[in-house]
Formats: sequence, structure tokens, C-alpha cells
Amino acid sequence: MIPEKIGIKIWDLKAEARDELYQLIDKHYKKMPRNSDGSIKSSDPSFNDNDIDSLRHSYVSAVYVIEFSYETAELLGRLNEFDPRSNELASLNMDLWNNSVGRDYGKKFKRGEELFFALLKALKDGELIITPSDSRKYKGSKSIKRLPKSFVIKIRENRTGANIEFFDIRNKRMMTKEQFIEAIRAGLYPGYAVKKHSSGEFPYSTRDKFSFNNLG
Repeated sequence: MIPEKIGIKIWDLKAEARDELYQLIDKHYKKMPRNSDGSIKSSDPSFNDNDIDSLRHSYVSAVYVIEFSYETAELLGRLNEFDPRSNELASLNMDLWNNSVGRDYGKKFKRGEELFFALLKALKDGELIITPSDSRKYKGSKSIKRLPKSFVIKIRENRTGANIEFFDIRNKRMMTKEQFIEAIRAGLYPGYAVKKHSSGEFPYSTRDKFSFNNLG
């Protein structure tokens, strides 16, 4: 059984990492705007499309890698940009670029000051994009404009690379492999099936038009 708090953590991790970053920025880089009670503002128009924005996207993406995996971080990053109405392509390009940089740093540094100082150096060295007018283009997969009715992502693998923990994006439900297989057989996830292998049974996504739906 996976503790309920793990499911909560994965959904709240973005805000947790963001607030962690803002404390580091305030302490080591520049003073952040504060609320009347003295706390750092968690959102402010001045945080968009600039150096704070670039640090936020890269730091959160790095934390996703540290807490889960590179592949999960890439997908969560695209889900974060999910907005069928969005026409801000330049800002989207900036966010996806910085997410990508953050994922690479998440493979090399520990969460906290070590990661922050590495990303701050990347910022000062021009590795991050700090304005939508930057001409560099992100070449990877773009944002997700539409989700399948049932959408489950892999969260963790075991030492042999087999998927063992999953997260239902729409219902915010964490599942073990066994729980997911049981739910598939109960007809709760029509886009998924179960296949047998010499080492056991595993859930996988059936072929559909959603290329990001990639449980193998």
C-alpha cells in the first residue's frame, strides 16, 4: 500500500519546490516582494517572463527529476503548460527550454542550495532563457493540449527498470502496480491493458493518438 501522503506530495510538489526556491532567491540573489504579514508572495506579476521565472521553471523541473525520474519530470513539465487556450508561444518556448535545462541539472545536483547555486550560475552564464524574445528554440516535445479520458503516468521504477508506482493525473490517485492492474481489469482505465512477462504481469498503454501516453 502506498501512503496517501505520497499522492498528495506529487501534486503539491510544484508549490513546495517553488516556495523553497523563493527562499533561496531572497537569501542569496535578490530580495523578493512580501505580503503584509512578511511572508514571500507565492505569486506576483513581476515573477513572469524574467530571471525569477526561469529559475522557477528550472528548479521545479530539477526537483521532479530528483524526487521521481527524468522521464516523469519531462511529462510533468509539459502537463504544467497544459492550457488549450494558450497562444503565448514565445513564453511557452521559454518555459519548456528552462524546464529542459532544469532536468539536466536535476541529474547532477542535490536539492536545495547546491542545486540553486548551480542554476544561478547557469542563469548568469546565459544558459537559461530570461525573456520570451530570446531567439533560441526548444526542440523537444511541446505542451499537451488535450488529455485522454484516463491518463496514468509512471512515477517510480524498481532496480530492474520495471514500473512499480503510478499516478492518475485526472483523479490525483497514486497506485501500486498491483492496484493499477486490478483497476484495469475492473474496466476503470480503458486506455490500458495488462501483459504477461516471464517476470510477472505489467500494465501498459494501448496504442492511441496520444504519443505522450507512453507506458510500455
